[in-house]
Formats: sequence, structure tokens, C-alpha cells
Amino acid sequence: MVMHIEISLRQQRLRLIDEQEKVLRDYVISTALNGAGEQKNSYCTPRGRHLVRAKIGAEMPVGAVFRGRRPTGEIWSRELGEQHPGRDWILTRILWLSGCEPGYNRLGNVDSMQRYIYIHGTPDTEPMGEPHSHGCIRMRNHEVAELFELVPISTTVLVLDD
Repeated sequence: MVMHIEISLRQQRLRLIDEQEKVLRDYVISTALNGAGEQKNSYCTPRGRHLVRAKIGAEMPVGAVFRGRRPTGEIWSRELGEQHPGRDWILTRILWLSGCEPGYNRLGNVDSMQRYIYIHGTPDTEPMGEPHSHGCIRMRNHEVAELFELVPISTTVLVLDD
């Protein structure tokens, strides 16, 4: 089955959609606190057409902590969170996005992949439904694990202002 992902920055929602435009899944998410933008070091969520370039974390436990796309061996807990205040937690699974539009979200100072833009899990203590991330698309851990199993590498991801 051919599917694609649509992310609405305004609605703070991620929808998995099939080839007949039927919504298969609909998740509340959190995108960048700094809003939409494509520039390197902007901490904004890049818009436009992307694809899932890599899937990281298959078969890791829910709550597994990643640094530099590698599991640390830790499982997130409130206590761990309190030991590392202010850390940008990347948990459970990573869907690493690559831009498809040269000069807009691919290559040079606007390259989403070089900016390490992911769809990933986040602690349950983090808010959803409002912009709060450093540029990535944050999801609840059990939801990102579900999405990870449903989509193959090369799945199209459209990040829209609406």
C-alpha cells in the first residue's frame, strides 16, 4: 500500500494517508517553538516535500534514549529527566527526514537531513498540540513506534503551513 504523511504546522497534527486519500492515522504532535523555517541553525521546522531517508530504533524498547542517532542504553524516566534538565530528548524511534526540494529544504544551508530533522518520540511530560520542539516533529512514544512500523523508508512527508 502506498501511503504518505502530512504534517500540519497550524493544527499540530500528523496524518498518515493512503493512496485513496483516506486518513489511516491521525496524531497530535509538537513542532518547532520557533515556527516554520528552512535555514540551518534556525531551530525551525522545515516545510515542503520530504521523504523518510532512514528509520532508526527498530525493536528498541519504548522510551529508549538516543544521542547522535545511537541508543544510549538508557530508558527515559522522570528521574532521568530530572538529572538532565533542558536536554532535548529523542526517544523510542527516529524517522530521519530528507528534503526533496533543492534550494528550499535540500542542499546548502537549508538541507533538512543535514539539520537532523526527525520525527521522534519525546517524554510524556512534554506538551503536544502546541509548538515546543527544537525543529523536529515530536510524537508520543507509543504513537511514533506505531508509525515506524507502518511506513517504509522513502515514504513521502509533506510539511504544510495549514
